Amino acid sequence: MRAVVQRVKEAFVVVDGKEVGRIQKGLCLLVGVAQDDTEEDADYLCEKVVNLRIFEDENSKFNLSLLDVGGEVLVVSNFTVMGDARKGRRPNFMFAAEKEKAERLYNYFVERLKEKVKKVECGVFQAHMEVGILNDGPVTVLLDSKKVF
Repeated sequence: MRAVVQRVKEAFVVVDGKEVGRIQKGLCLLVGVAQDDTEEDADYLCEKVVNLRIFEDENSKFNLSLLDVGGEVLVVSNFTVMGDARKGRRPNFMFAAEKEKAERLYNYFVERLKEKVKKVECGVFQAHMEVGILNDGPVTVLLDSKKVF
């Protein structure tokens, strides 16, 4: 699983002109599921997200996690984060999971987050969404349950 993690002051998602989720201070996650992902990948990503120290302490150092600051989470399904654009000019999405598996693991990931975070809002799986993000910093991190840099 892969997530683009953005520290936000505020974020919201709109589907068909209707707001379906909104958070204040916290993280906006754009989440994609790969073909070979399992619940272990979702568990790993969940733990990374809630414990990632990307919030500033009183000395302006990245020492605080989402849990430390009582932050909120907006989760948006986004298969395009699984795109591979190393060749050619059009991203290849051959590594993205098929719909049923992706939706199952996405929902599992959201439920795991809800066990740890006081407020978790979501977009609508496989819908065309408009996402508003007031990025704080900006601070943006890419997490991947498979990649090792």
